Amino acid sequence: MAPVRMQRVAIVAPREVLRDALVRIAESGHVEIDRADTGEGTHGPAGRRLGRLRGEPAQPRLSSRPPDLDALERAHRVDLLAGEAQMEERVSGAVRHGSVAALAGWCPVPDVSATAERVAGAGGALVPLRTPRGTDPPTLLREAGAVRGAFQPLVRTYGTVPYADLDPTMAAGVAYVVMFGVMFGDAGHGALLLLAALALARGRPRRLRLLHRLWPFVAGAGAASCLAGAAYGEFFGPTGFLPVLWLSPLDEPVRLLAAAVALGAVLLALAYTAGIVNRWRERGPAYALYAPSGIAGAVLFLGLGLLVGAVALRRPTLAAAGAAVAATGLVLAGTGLYTASARGPGGGAQTAIQLFDVAVRIGSNTVSFTRLAAFGLTHAALGDIVWQGTTALAGAGAAGVLAAAAVFVVGNALSFALEALVAGVQALRLEFYELFSRVFEDQGRPFHPWHLPVEHPVEHAEVAP
Repeated sequence: MAPVRMQRVAIVAPREVLRDALVRIAESGHVEIDRADTGEGTHGPAGRRLGRLRGEPAQPRLSSRPPDLDALERAHRVDLLAGEAQMEERVSGAVRHGSVAALAGWCPVPDVSATAERVAGAGGALVPLRTPRGTDPPTLLREAGAVRGAFQPLVRTYGTVPYADLDPTMAAGVAYVVMFGVMFGDAGHGALLLLAALALARGRPRRLRLLHRLWPFVAGAGAASCLAGAAYGEFFGPTGFLPVLWLSPLDEPVRLLAAAVALGAVLLALAYTAGIVNRWRERGPAYALYAPSGIAGAVLFLGLGLLVGAVALRRPTLAAAGAAVAATGLVLAGTGLYTASARGPGGGAQTAIQLFDVAVRIGSNTVSFTRLAAFGLTHAALGDIVWQGTTALAGAGAAGVLAAAAVFVVGNALSFALEALVAGVQALRLEFYELFSRVFEDQGRPFHPWHLPVEHPVEHAEVAP
């Protein structure tokens, strides 16, 4: 569940073979080279020639050997000039000592050995370095498997996972499809989503090819909707095709609301668990103890939950225990907030306001999960309206049957489109504001390796020197 481990490296080579070593680095695409703000990529020889050419931007490419820049300009090889401009920018940022030049960067640990062999073939070396203090490595998330690849946009839309944090991709994806299914609980509509996932997996429709890799995401949402629909007894509305296995939303809305809050409490507890681990990995055990998104916040959340349970069950002993636990959480969180403030009376006032905000947000975030039940009720109500209209028209002769079929199809189509949009947006909101706000405190920096295709002399002999 952690991002790919990164190694700080130095690319070291004699000056005369530095370009050859960098060509191999670019071709492998496994190293992010530190960029020096020299402007050489714009004002160097290749950059100046590139600026004089007009036309559509081309995908940068590199020549395996130093090309004749004038010949490239005459041949209008924008791609090779763009690649040479990038090469000039990186070479200009190299540190030189005598006849040796070096550049620093980052490389995923699993790729260090293979990349070192490629650089050694050009007469250079890839040297592992210690990570400088106060420097966070860039983040590269693992992409093994179609499911993880489909869920990753959910996390990347929120931001880049800090290098020290856990990668919540799989957990976030599962939580999203579960929340979506609760709000979109209809086995018939879920089956349509499964059919859509099958079409995306087969590459259809072609104009949506950018969405094809998301088919596991759509399949998960469809499966969750089918399960929730079976629990509600909903199949294109309350058609009676399925028995009610758990509850009918319109008949027991209060029970559904309570279940939604309980599900939200479980998800928040998991978010606090991940937050504790992340705070520990970021700054150590002390920060994890006092952070509002760490142990302090989790203890306060537990104490408030015990208080609510004590009131509901009318248990004074449980209420006293909950108050003690909540007070402990407030003291821990207050200590951390006051330490981070300017201290003194101003810091005390700031801490009091922040503690009040932390407690209120815990309550509001928990209650916010009632929207799972609210939109589940809306979906069931729309299905009920469509079904009542269908059955009312079906008894009015042949014309009524045709009208009933039209109402059933059009009504379900509108209900499907509207509720899929609403459920998708609301599940995303709950994921970002209620869960991710506890899992993450900072943003990381994505790993951007330098990767360019390389042309060999045979491919462009006409512009070679």
